[in-house]
Amino acid sequence: MAAVRVFRSYLKTPFLILLVIEVAVFFVSIYAAAWLRFINVPAAFHEILDRLWVNAGMLATVAPIAMLATGLYQGNIREGISGILLRLGISLFAAGVFVSLLIYLLPEYYLGRGILAYALFGSFFVIGTLRALFIELVDTEVFKKRVLVYGAGKTAAQIDAKLRRKSDRRTFRIVGYVPLGHQQQELKVDSQQLVDIEGSVFAYVRDHNIDEIVVATSDAIEDVPVDDIVECKLNGIEVVDILTFFEREVGQVRIDIMEPRWLLFSEGFRQSEVKDAVKRVFDLFSSSVILAVGAPFMLITAVAIKLEEGWKAPVFYHQLRVGLGQQPYKVYKFRSMRTDAESKGARWASKTDDRVTRVGRVIRKTRIDELPQIFNVLKGEMSFVGPRPERPEFVKELAKEIPYYNERHLVKPGITGWAQLMYPYGASVTDSYQKQLFDMYYIKNRNLFLDFLILLQTVEVVLFGKGAR
Repeated sequence: MAAVRVFRSYLKTPFLILLVIEVAVFFVSIYAAAWLRFINVPAAFHEILDRLWVNAGMLATVAPIAMLATGLYQGNIREGISGILLRLGISLFAAGVFVSLLIYLLPEYYLGRGILAYALFGSFFVIGTLRALFIELVDTEVFKKRVLVYGAGKTAAQIDAKLRRKSDRRTFRIVGYVPLGHQQQELKVDSQQLVDIEGSVFAYVRDHNIDEIVVATSDAIEDVPVDDIVECKLNGIEVVDILTFFEREVGQVRIDIMEPRWLLFSEGFRQSEVKDAVKRVFDLFSSSVILAVGAPFMLITAVAIKLEEGWKAPVFYHQLRVGLGQQPYKVYKFRSMRTDAESKGARWASKTDDRVTRVGRVIRKTRIDELPQIFNVLKGEMSFVGPRPERPEFVKELAKEIPYYNERHLVKPGITGWAQLMYPYGASVTDSYQKQLFDMYYIKNRNLFLDFLILLQTVEVVLFGKGAR
């Protein structure tokens, strides 16, 4: 099993196994550190032994959450060992600060001097070693499903075109593609990967240790041997369609190869007043916390804008965006461009935009310019997590070019979102098309668990400037 579905989100099995091991390492590290600290005073060790499980539980909970926030459990992480150790160090420092604060607030669970430091230091080396071994192991065949693809046309070609990197294929290996009778072959693969099955499909699947069959066809469905594939499924072989495969492996809904009937009968896209109420509570809580933490940075930003452009220069700017139900509203941001930035009309922002001020470059890189949108969330115009809102001028253009584009207005727009995590910043119709694939995944599968994961992983965006513009 290469992926597990939890609350409608696909979690990569290798990283889940790694998570369990690392939680155990953090838990045990507190006991090991306490034993080392009091190795010459056994009585002191036994005195705190009965309550060490609380301290161990704190670290084993907080540290993995910090590691998740720095991207260390992302299935497609491409960092080398030096980058992983940097992220690990940042995570453990943050975890140490937070656990120290908890212990300060709960003095009955006070740890002896140095125990937490010993635990963090030891965990760094143990987990660093585990991660080095994991890097070598994760791209081998150990964790990968062996996949047989039915189809060799334009639909099947999307797998080879969109999943080219080694990190994209950590959970599966394509054993072969089965061309269909009347289908025009569009695959650019070695001829050895084209499979001609003679006789029983199940016999072939069994003999080649196939774990999963992906039906990747929309233009020659009549050529698919349905009875043979049903036999495989009844004998324990997983069978999925190409859209579910992409949803699981990439976190996208491929609207470019999607048929309306799939949208009609697939799970998800559920609307609920209860779900909306729970999300509203989550938004209010998240916004209040971020506002409390971000207030000093907001004050510094306001002063910096004034210092650069003069005390009469406006700190904030508002712009019309399209929200829930295609209703327009004013979004608030810190001003990061010159005051005459749109004197010639609306245009896409870009990475090298000469309209951006010096302060603007910094606050865009760190996403501080987005913080005033918290007030949009408190007013109920936005959610903390959701598709990014666009301007009315661009929405009209994009709705003509991108299928199902207006479906993004079924939910409130967000400050951060799944597309922002998964796709680098872009400012064009092509980029908006690619982001729509991720936004459709979010709209289909949205729930509190996914919102929490997105919110945590946004920390990585801020820390490492991922997708900054």
